[in-house]
Amino acid sequence: MKVTVLQENLARGLNTVLRAVSSRSTLPVLSNILIATDEGRLRLSATNLELGITCWIPARIDENGSTTVPSRTFSDLVNTLPGDQVQLALEVKTQNLHVKSGSSNNDIKCIDAQEFPPMPTPEMKDAVQLNVADFKEMIQQVVFASSTDEARPVLMGVLMNVEKDKVTMAAADGFRLSVRKGQLAHAVKDTLNIIIPSRALNELARVAHDPEEPIYMVVPKQRGQVLFRVKDVEVVSQLIEGTFPDYHQIIPRNYKSRTLVATAALLKACKQAEIFAREGSNVARLDIKQSNGDMQPSEVEISATSEETGKNETIVEATVDGSGVLIAFNVKFLREALEVIKTPNVALETTAQNAPGVIRPVGDDNFLHVIMPMHLG
Repeated sequence: MKVTVLQENLARGLNTVLRAVSSRSTLPVLSNILIATDEGRLRLSATNLELGITCWIPARIDENGSTTVPSRTFSDLVNTLPGDQVQLALEVKTQNLHVKSGSSNNDIKCIDAQEFPPMPTPEMKDAVQLNVADFKEMIQQVVFASSTDEARPVLMGVLMNVEKDKVTMAAADGFRLSVRKGQLAHAVKDTLNIIIPSRALNELARVAHDPEEPIYMVVPKQRGQVLFRVKDVEVVSQLIEGTFPDYHQIIPRNYKSRTLVATAALLKACKQAEIFAREGSNVARLDIKQSNGDMQPSEVEISATSEETGKNETIVEATVDGSGVLIAFNVKFLREALEVIKTPNVALETTAQNAPGVIRPVGDDNFLHVIMPMHLG
């Protein structure tokens, strides 16, 4: 293999795939990145057997070939190389990669590419086409609510349902639920119902940069995998097996009180309350005051108390439709939900202090968040 590549392209490509490198594996080759010539470009791949990322970068190919380089050594070296161009030359017998740039000459010991797990190359003709900007927003609005508890693997993923021209994503961790709906540009033939690991979706959102580019999604039959392709990058992930809980049963059908409030004002109040609440169990109390007449201005008092640091109280103007209620939430969860809402105003629907609350962006029916109440104490 003899290749010449721009240092900034090589550094960008390595940064794209690096996050899929296995950090604790008994197979040494999984700590490496595959570099291979591929139809006039250089292909970089990394995998931990659950998640794989491949990136193609422009290069001048003088001689075809492939090898796997130690990920950390190679990426650290490339980031410090002095010249614009990097020349890579592989000695096949010794699996030694010579890396030359400007006045810098380096030899890296590699592992034969034959030992690297094969990356899937699925048929793309039946791929589901997703809009990058919309899909990244969908990921952002649900993935934070997924669980990190390995005892419940199905909750460590996001349920994705694709039917005709509709797509719905849902994530829950037992204390909260996020649901986001979206529209596809082209309807699909087959209904899809899959659980995608949250980490894979986070990585996809990280590598999908160009809002003008579509994301193509393929779920090969009987493979237990999902593959996303966007521009010069592919992300492949194992799917999570199991049954996702019927989240529709968690969503309250009605409410006794609907509180309209400015998103930014409520978010700011939650951030202040969290400073005090985090010393204990993250509890913030919301005292929603009943208004004097139909749609008259009212207020919500957000407060948090800590035995160590003191207490905080913030009053936010609101419009309350229905009865007042005193309810407590995990303020970190409340903040995280408000941070992904794009509309200027938000509605909080409540029934009683021991019943879940529902957060909805005002004027946007595509998103809702259910949050379980905490004990008032």
